[in-house]
Amino acid sequence: MAYFKKFLIAGAASLMMASGAFAANIAVVGGKNDDAFWNLIKKGLDDARLVVEANGGKVNYLRLQTYDNFAPDVVQLIQTAISQKVDGLVIPNWVPEGEDPAIREAIKAGIKVILMNAGGHEKAKELGAINYVGSDEYLAGVAGGEYFAKQGKSNVICVNTVPGAANLEARCKGVLDGITKAGGTGKQLPLPATSFGDATAVAEAIKATLLQDGKIDGVLTISAGDADSAAIGVMQAGKTGTALLGTFDLNQSGLDRIKDGTQGFAIDQQPYLQSLLAITLLASAIDFGTDLPTAPVLTGPNIVDKSNIEATLAGVAKGAR
Repeated sequence: MAYFKKFLIAGAASLMMASGAFAANIAVVGGKNDDAFWNLIKKGLDDARLVVEANGGKVNYLRLQTYDNFAPDVVQLIQTAISQKVDGLVIPNWVPEGEDPAIREAIKAGIKVILMNAGGHEKAKELGAINYVGSDEYLAGVAGGEYFAKQGKSNVICVNTVPGAANLEARCKGVLDGITKAGGTGKQLPLPATSFGDATAVAEAIKATLLQDGKIDGVLTISAGDADSAAIGVMQAGKTGTALLGTFDLNQSGLDRIKDGTQGFAIDQQPYLQSLLAITLLASAIDFGTDLPTAPVLTGPNIVDKSNIEATLAGVAKGAR
């Protein structure tokens, strides 16, 4: 990783000296400070910042404070970026009906945009963004639903603690379509957005659902933090041995559970790569006029389970997972 950083910085510096290029001023919109997933995004952002700053530019990470007033707060961050007169904006298209007009306003103001993490290639084209970097949330969900079926599970719930967010709705839809196509059934369990990060509320909701419906044999959460809560709920319901637990995204506690067998799997979209690639590609487009012929730039999904947990942990130790 240290060698990789030195390589990126050296490359950026040589390009700057050779071209007399512009210096990109980039804003990145992301999730809350206590959201572990978005701290992995920050790791990629921090490494990408080395490249941008080596060329005289800067990167500003604009983070949500809460998820309680989700769409309006995201729009406000876009407006902040516009008011700062940035050259580039990296943003998840979480809530299209709220964000799209603001993103179009940014593009009209001359800001180059890359959608990251949420939105997809078609939405990027529709808005006029130059690319999408991330996972295809729906296909990732389908992979999760199919994985449940391969493990002999046939009745799955997808626990959504941020209902209404387009990328998370797509995840759950994919899960339900995947398990249904394999001959099983499933449903979404939407919880109030205020429950995100509230371990007790999420655990209690999952426990109650499992106790109410004894046929449920699979639980999938939309985030790694929610899986920590779900593991408690599954255990309290006495279903650890029968209800297979899976999640989108990785954290250390989830990886530990996969290793010891109390969690079945995780769907990894490699967030480190999302921010690293989105920011450096955008900076290159602004500074040097480069274009990437590949669109979208997909960073997942990858299923992590007992078969590849050791390799995954090695990646975690190096800061890349």
